[in-house]
Parts: sequence; C-alpha cells; structure tokens
Amino acid sequence: MNTSESTTETGDGAPAADNPPRRGWRRWAMDTRPLRIPAYRRLWSSTIVTSVGSQLTAVAVPKQIYDITHSSAWVGYASLAGLVPMVVFALWGGAVADTVDRRKLLLVTNIGIAVTSLLFWAQAVGGLDSVVVLMVLLALQQAFFGLNSPARNASIARLVSARELPAANALSSTVMQTGLVAGPLLAGVLIPVIGLPELYLIDALALCVTVWAVFRLPALPPLGDGPARRAGVREIADGFRYISGHKVLLLSFLADIVAMVFGMPRALFPQLAAQTYDGWGEGLALGVLFAGIPVGAVLGGLFSGVFSRARRHGWMVIGAVVGWGAAIAGFGLSGNLWVALAFLAAGGVADMISMVFRGAILLSAATDEMRGRMQGVFTVVVAGGPRLADVLHGTAGSLFGPRAAVAGGGALVVVLMLALAAAVPALRRYRI
Repeated sequence: MNTSESTTETGDGAPAADNPPRRGWRRWAMDTRPLRIPAYRRLWSSTIVTSVGSQLTAVAVPKQIYDITHSSAWVGYASLAGLVPMVVFALWGGAVADTVDRRKLLLVTNIGIAVTSLLFWAQAVGGLDSVVVLMVLLALQQAFFGLNSPARNASIARLVSARELPAANALSSTVMQTGLVAGPLLAGVLIPVIGLPELYLIDALALCVTVWAVFRLPALPPLGDGPARRAGVREIADGFRYISGHKVLLLSFLADIVAMVFGMPRALFPQLAAQTYDGWGEGLALGVLFAGIPVGAVLGGLFSGVFSRARRHGWMVIGAVVGWGAAIAGFGLSGNLWVALAFLAAGGVADMISMVFRGAILLSAATDEMRGRMQGVFTVVVAGGPRLADVLHGTAGSLFGPRAAVAGGGALVVVLMLALAAAVPALRRYRI
C-alpha cells in the first residue's frame, strides 16, 4: 500500500509542489496543476486534437463498411476484427512498455497509427470498396493502439507527482470524453461537405501533432540498473501474478468489470428509443441516450476540482461504482426521456470519478517496472467490459424486457460492489 507523501519528480527533473488551497468557485473547477509541468502539458495537449480526430476514423470505418455491404452484421464483424489484435497487442505492449524507453515506443506506435490513417485515406480515394482491406487496416490500427495505450498511460506517473495523478487523469479523461461527443457530431457535419475519405486524412494530420508532442518529451527509460529484460510470455504472466498478489490492484480491475459488464446498457438503447421513448421521436431519443453518459463524464471532468484532491482513493472508487449502479438503475426505471438523460448524465459523472481514481491507483500502487503491464490489462478490461455487457444486456433485454434488464443490472452493480468492498478491506484502506 502506498501511504507516503510522494516527491515524484516531473519530466523536467523538478519535484512537483502542491499549490495553496483554492478558494471560492475555483475549488469546484477542474484542477489544472499538472499542466504547469511542461512535459505533461505537451502530452496532454496532443490529445486535444487527436481525441476528435480518432473519432472521425471511428465513424468513417463503419460508415464505409455499411456503404459497401449494406449490412450491420459486417459492421459488427469489423468491430471484432479490431478487438482481437487490440487485446493481444495491449497485453504484449504493456510488457514492452516496461522494458524499453516509453518515449521511443510512443513515437513508433503513433507514427504507425498515422501511416494506417493515411492508408485508410488512400483506399477510400482509390475506390477499392474492399471490406477485407478495411478490416485488415482496422486490425493493424488497433494493434498499434494496443501497443501505444499502455506506454502512454504508464508515462503519466513519470511526469507528475503521485498527489497530482487524479488531477492528471481527470484532465486526460475529460479530453477523451469530449472527443467522444464532438468527434461523431463533427463527422456527421463534415461527411456531406467534404466527403468520407477526408475524415481519414484529417485524423492522420492530427496524429502529426501527437508525434511532435511525443518527440519533445524527455527520455523515459526503465528505472533501475538491473539487466535488460525482454517482453515475452513470461513477462506478461508475471504481470498477472503481480495483480493477483496485490489486492488493491485486483479490486480496481474487478470494480471496473462489475460496473461495465453488469451496468453498461448501451446495447438496449435502440430498443428503448423505439419502444419506451418513441413519443419524442426515435432518432432524437437514440441520440440523447448515446450522448447522456459522455456528456455527464465531460461535466464531471470540468468540475473535477470537487474530488481530484481526495486522498482516500479506494473509497472514491467504491462510492463512484455504487453511484454508477444507482444511476443506471434509476435510468431503467424512468419512463421520461429527459429524466432518463439526467440519470445517464449522473452515471457519466460517477464513471468519470471511477476512471480517475482507478487510474490513479494503478499508477501509484504499482512499481514503475510493472506499470506498463498494468496499463495493458487496464486497456483490455476497458475495451472488453462494454462488449461483454452488450451480449449480457441484449440477452437479458430479450428475456425480461429492456427496462427491467437495465434496472436489474444497475442494482446488481450496487450489490456486488458493496459485497467486494466488505469482503476485501484493502481497497477501503487505500489512500495516498
């Protein structure tokens, strides 16, 4: 357990100092202390552009596949084609991130993602109309993303102090959630104006900003003077053994699995829009439902000063997951679209808080030589949980009805999280 006051050095070699307490309305606003550190500021600022750019590609790929096949099934197959390499390479990429200079790994992988976006653009401009080519490129892109994400997340703990990790995670998560809202909206506006191929090109150009920002980061080699290690199956297995031996880390992963698998109801949004909220118009209802959680997460990030200085990280995770479950249960019970939006937005705030403190726990409770592997597992859990939820909620919705499935899932999240917190005190006791 990490209970000491951290004096972690920033990327510029200076110890991070705490600011005096903020007064008035500033206590509620986002905590921007990490942005005073030049290295973190470079890493964070690059995500402002790329978080939107990546969503342009995320919209363009399924749109192009549907235009070619006129089949939603092929869109689903493409998603699976991207998930498998992402999972494999995230696990391996976490091991790689613990054995090499993370800055160099970020450079290589970001360049790889940018080149893939250019290839997406080339095939669209060339009019190949090949689903196979699109799926291969998507698999390649997700493989690079799997290698990139653990190194990127693990690097944050080398750039800011342990006390500032929640604030740094809130800043990064807010930008990502804003991209989830703004990116698809921008794609919908741009496709009729400039065409679908140009979305890929915009994403590639945005990634050039990321490459330049990463190039200006300090070197991030493995700490310590031990012998050089290789990134193989043994190292990946060591990561899982490390998790099983540290209850705080294990509980942080289980908390996310419980919240997402049993409490993420997005697979039922189309049915709810068509049946429960059809009085407001099916299209409007569907858009509101999909926007609810990201909008709440963005609001949570903008007012993260309320919680980002908390030191009892374990209790923050427990409270956030319970709050998420309660909000989803309330959403399932609501028959009014705007009440449903309020519950989804509340769930988004709770999800943001959970994300911030789970991320902080993973970076502070793990040693630097294990942080890459922890972030690799984190990437897999974050990506895989909602997909398992799609299957579970889709099945439950068919058997019991969508509202009962959503409300029951939210209630189950509350019960399971409280049971885990009661059974394993390590998470309750964890603080910085």
